[in-house]
Amino acid sequence: MDGYYAFMLVATAFVLMMTVPALALFYGGMSRSKSVLNMMMMSFVAAAVVGILYVAVGWSMGFGGDGTFFANPFELLWLDGVTTDNYIYVMFQMTFAIITAALISGAVADRLKFSAWLVFLPLWAVIVYFPMAHMVFSCTDDSLICGRIGAQDYAGGTAVHINAGVAALVLVLLLGKRIGWPKDQMRPHNLTLTMLGAGMLWLGWYGFNVGSIVFGTTFDEDPDAFLAQFYSETGRTFANTTLATFAAILGWLLIERLLHGKATSLGAASGIVAGLVAITPAAGAVDIEGAVAIGLVAGAVCAWAVGLKYKLGYDDSLDVVGVHLVGGVVGTVLIGVFSTADGAGGVDGLLHGGGFGSLGDQVLGVLVAVAYSGVLTTVIALAIKYTIGLRLDPEDEVNGIDLAEHGESAYDLHSGTSGGGTGILASSTASSSARPSAASSTEGANA
Repeated sequence: MDGYYAFMLVATAFVLMMTVPALALFYGGMSRSKSVLNMMMMSFVAAAVVGILYVAVGWSMGFGGDGTFFANPFELLWLDGVTTDNYIYVMFQMTFAIITAALISGAVADRLKFSAWLVFLPLWAVIVYFPMAHMVFSCTDDSLICGRIGAQDYAGGTAVHINAGVAALVLVLLLGKRIGWPKDQMRPHNLTLTMLGAGMLWLGWYGFNVGSIVFGTTFDEDPDAFLAQFYSETGRTFANTTLATFAAILGWLLIERLLHGKATSLGAASGIVAGLVAITPAAGAVDIEGAVAIGLVAGAVCAWAVGLKYKLGYDDSLDVVGVHLVGGVVGTVLIGVFSTADGAGGVDGLLHGGGFGSLGDQVLGVLVAVAYSGVLTTVIALAIKYTIGLRLDPEDEVNGIDLAEHGESAYDLHSGTSGGGTGILASSTASSSARPSAASSTEGANA
């Protein structure tokens, strides 16, 4: 049992690392040089704000008892009644809340006021994420998605990725397009940071998926059964997470090559994330063949989906919608096709003779997550828009959000100057969009 607690300590640290610094580096590298600090700051403050709120009311709302949408927020207020030996489970779930909120930030690069982000974070966490976590992870008979509907979600395809992707789309539509988009090519300013961030996200995701094991028995009740399930599920989820990601890289690069003639480093980094997103809900439900299939489909579909913003006219700066929303839907729905009765959910999917029952449950779970996140995020965003405002002033947006909101720049390009100044920003041709328009043939980016 001591080994299991040590395992959970490592898993929790890995998931926290996914936000700070991994996501900050991943998004920061894709941002323009005049926006990179703001982009990274959005991840850091998400950790601070959501982390404290989770301990205050989030754990109670998610895991404090029965409830269709959420449990009693005051039942375990500030962890009242939670013994310190259980704090590690609170901290593990807290890291999920943090990264879910932080993921949204990539869609609104360059133009969301920092003050608006600081107001949005606590409102969205309490009204949207904490209830969604209860519906998906609590799994009481009364909780909506995993209880009443019976949809499987091992580690957060609905609660994390679809939830964040829908919220990102809502904010993008209410904020409007960046000045100059899509005419101006807004390319990543530092793909090395993005590749490094993607690698760290991949490493951290083993904590995310493998650490999400839910036991059918306790160690005290039956130590042998506990350990047998531990070894079986951690082996399955580790292998599935790895192989789905491999397949997604190949799927993304193949579509990228077919559509744009080049396989890019940005495509490889994006494929990593797409595969990890898609396998998250399915990690414990499918076998190895199913994991490879899900990863391949997710990589290919997400590579195509990121180009929809140019056709439909929504400015999703760093492709949160195209990767997290689309990838989350792909992975969650395909559980109904590839799941096996040997998996954590004990349900055979369509290809294993289970018929359409599981597939229907998965689709319904997706629809509930989309509707819940979409409606409530819209209410929150509109309230902020018509009070303190969502969007940065046009002049500040052009000059750079780092200087406007933080009084800093990431790079001091003055030669011979001492530290402490704001410096000169890099060339205005550097960019914050992960991918230029279809008309561009440079950088090998995806339309």
